[in-house]
Amino acid sequence: MPASGSYGPAGGTARHLTRGLTAASTLTGRDIRLHRRNIDAIITSLMMPIMLMLVFVYFFGGAIDTGTRYVTYVVPGVLVLCAGFGAAGTAVSVTEDMRLGVVDRFRTLDIGGTPFLAGHVAAALTRNALSTALVLGVAFLIGFRPAATAGGWLAAIGLLLAYITAVSWLSAALGLLTRTAEAAGAVIFFMMFLPYPSSAFVPIDTMPSWLHGFAEHQPVTPLIESMRGLLLDQPVGNSPWIALSWCAALLTVAVAASGFLFRVRTR
Repeated sequence: MPASGSYGPAGGTARHLTRGLTAASTLTGRDIRLHRRNIDAIITSLMMPIMLMLVFVYFFGGAIDTGTRYVTYVVPGVLVLCAGFGAAGTAVSVTEDMRLGVVDRFRTLDIGGTPFLAGHVAAALTRNALSTALVLGVAFLIGFRPAATAGGWLAAIGLLLAYITAVSWLSAALGLLTRTAEAAGAVIFFMMFLPYPSSAFVPIDTMPSWLHGFAEHQPVTPLIESMRGLLLDQPVGNSPWIALSWCAALLTVAVAASGFLFRVRTR
């Protein structure tokens, strides 16, 4: 009797999973190579967060009282801002693949929607890892001195990766919803805007009172507060769990929506 690893439901599931992982890995490499040729996108995703950090630190930092050196205060928010720029690239890439009919070719090769979108998300994680490292390098050069333990660094990086994964999947879903790269960029603007009405650049209590509610209860504020506390080796309370809950909710909605939208767009 043939082994179940070769035939039957278990073997079929294993082969299907292996094909999916292989396809996702191949498409990740493809997306990275395509992005590497887009010099404008590289400059935007890598240099814009650094330029914003330098502007805030050197132009406005002296006028903002945060209770600590401003560069130390602002870096977690800039890292989250990086994730938004990286996510924008995901939406545009997915939209372009759908517009140019590339997905139709993938479907003839038995590549489904999940590997296709997972490849884009994995490429976004790779791009964001590079931009995060670059931002941190510049931050250290201009005086960023965190006091985090090894565990604090791991926890902060883990939270940031969870957020990047969630917003990248959400961007992929938005890329399926839009028809042009320009529309994808416009739709994703709201996600890139989120760090501004938060504690990323100024303490929330310095904002107008009518803005406090939104600034305190939107997704990126607990994430930034958690990362700031972990990097400065300060108490973080339940902020990490709130941040992870936001990430899990966004990821669940994004994966479900992207699966539905892919089926609708490829019928």
